[in-house]
Amino acid sequence: MSESGAPIAFLKRIPRNVWATTVTSFLTDASSEILHNTIPLFLVNVLGVRTAVVGTVEGVAETTASLLKIVSGWLSDRLGTRKGLAVFGYGLSTVAKPLLYFATTWGWVLGVRFAERAGKGIRTAPRDALVADSVSDRERGIAFGLHRAGDTAGAVVGLVVALLVLLATQRGGLTLTRGTFQVLVVASVIPAVLGVLVLAIAAREAPPARARDARLPRFTLAGVDRRFRTFLLIVVVFTLGNSSDAFLVLRAQNAGLSLAGIMGMLITMNVVYACVAGPAGALSDRFGRRRFLVAGWLVYAAVYLGFARASAGWHAWALMAVYGVYYGMTEGVAKAYVADLVPPEQRGTAYGVYHAAVGITALPASLIAGLLWQGVGGWRGFGAGAPFLFGGALALAAAGMLAALCSPRVERCS
Repeated sequence: MSESGAPIAFLKRIPRNVWATTVTSFLTDASSEILHNTIPLFLVNVLGVRTAVVGTVEGVAETTASLLKIVSGWLSDRLGTRKGLAVFGYGLSTVAKPLLYFATTWGWVLGVRFAERAGKGIRTAPRDALVADSVSDRERGIAFGLHRAGDTAGAVVGLVVALLVLLATQRGGLTLTRGTFQVLVVASVIPAVLGVLVLAIAAREAPPARARDARLPRFTLAGVDRRFRTFLLIVVVFTLGNSSDAFLVLRAQNAGLSLAGIMGMLITMNVVYACVAGPAGALSDRFGRRRFLVAGWLVYAAVYLGFARASAGWHAWALMAVYGVYYGMTEGVAKAYVADLVPPEQRGTAYGVYHAAVGITALPASLIAGLLWQGVGGWRGFGAGAPFLFGGALALAAAGMLAALCSPRVERCS
């Protein structure tokens, strides 16, 4: 079969585990997106916190929970099992979300976000390893691209539900109310529960080869393949400027978008993301991952530099549509690239280290963004555009590093 026909053939015989994880991610992301983008608005509009607190909530939740990704990834390699850990992680997130209904302080929100992200930390590395174990190396890019497309399609559905709730409860309101947020919390529960059930019932274990010398998990680069180590360090540089998307939502509101406009903007972004992810993954199987990662990071830099200068709501909306291109070109491709760089028996650990590195760096990234925007204490910060100038500059640096430091002789890197 020709390479050009491989993606079509793959779609006709989607492996059971790719299908199961994709549907689960579709439902889970629908649940998450009903809530996720309104949490920073809830913190600012209802609880009255400053952007530095938003950065703390998002950064601490993502970073602390991400440490679990190392443990869960290593454990899935050690036990030779992926599914059980993934189901448990999805279940923990599902149990945590409804507690936001009762939140009255930012500390409460932080606690719920931590528990929900802990579930994500437990499930992510085993789930990604399950996908990688279920396909050949020639189909890895399209498998992850399909998974990301399903995940993002779920985000679109979740955002549409959120938009309908906002229109029904607040119409053209500019700020979020507690009552509307509570309705959104309730609406998020059903798809989350269905997602857990699909994975538990439909997925099948695809046992990886067990490592003979399985050590206790440590966040260390010692003994890791040089190609993976180099890539990981470059990702950390990029992520340091990649603050939580909560700041993009706040920037859009700052530029004049209504709540309904913000939901429409996010729907547009996710539709673009879903449309790009599958083709990008398939093309990366043929032409190499690095080209897509470098190009995607350059798109990210352009978007962030644009957000730094945005002065109207439509500016934010247009930039967010292009932001979907960045996500589509990089999210699935990066995961496929990790699998390219490590042997099968180390994939769970490698995904754990990769996701943990991104998550740990998210804390300083979000704290820096919040401080650059509004400062803290008596320091007033540099204004709404500052975090985006910082993020754009680091993205350019990371793209240059990946282009220069990843040798064309590295497997499928050029």
